[in-house]
Amino acid sequence: MRRSVVLATLAWLIAWTPVRAQVVDVWPGVAPGSERWTQQERTIEGTPVGTVVMNVVKPTITAYLPDRAKATGAGVVIAPGGAFVALAISLEATELATWLQQRGVAAFVLKYRTIEKKVDGIPPMDMDTAGRYGIADGIQALKVVRAHAPGWGLDRNRIGMIGFSAGAMVTSAAMLQPDPLYRPSFAALIYGAPFGKMPAIPAGLPPVFMAWAKDDAVALAPVVKFHDALVAAGQPPETHVYTKGGHGFGMKHQGADSDHWIDDYARWLRAHGVIGP
Repeated sequence: MRRSVVLATLAWLIAWTPVRAQVVDVWPGVAPGSERWTQQERTIEGTPVGTVVMNVVKPTITAYLPDRAKATGAGVVIAPGGAFVALAISLEATELATWLQQRGVAAFVLKYRTIEKKVDGIPPMDMDTAGRYGIADGIQALKVVRAHAPGWGLDRNRIGMIGFSAGAMVTSAAMLQPDPLYRPSFAALIYGAPFGKMPAIPAGLPPVFMAWAKDDAVALAPVVKFHDALVAAGQPPETHVYTKGGHGFGMKHQGADSDHWIDDYARWLRAHGVIGP
């Protein structure tokens, strides 16, 4: 990265003050790598997976800050899924953000870049190529939250991340960074994992939580493969496998045992001191 770009980034981080807005740009200026993107962002409500955002060019984080009287000092960046062509922003992000906020945890909904959606459904694509923009945004989002931790009343060493489906690929990439200083302090992968080439697994990973359903017809194989790779590397995650739920259950209540993943996640967060007793 050129020195001028580094200086501009630092100046932007220093100049920003949290009292001005709850929605914060992930990058100063245009996000690197998408300078020539011209697609128009679209939000569609009332879909089978709730509110969906497509054609994201300008990545942001939206802060859900808890009441200071009940704040635990921890924060979680939330990366929704959508196969890198959309974001299931309500079912897999804003509803969870409110849930965390009510329990004293600051939540940051990440609206990361998605490739332009030109056809119905999910187009055939290389997931490593399609996901590189969202992954870069997720890694940068962690840096932004930590840079502003004092203003948000957060401990910068207690900033975690959770991702759903493609968002779990974003989260896994942030978690597997070579430098431990840039990894999330704790991470959760919900019915998602690296969907492309299996990445190297470094030592000293943060605590990891994984959850999925046995009847997931979309992501079961790569999720199990990544889980087994973590176990083989001597860093087994806390794992919850549900009989029913399919793919994309998120915060949905559908009468399946996967409805209770959020309770298991709460117990895991409590065990790691993220939420109170």
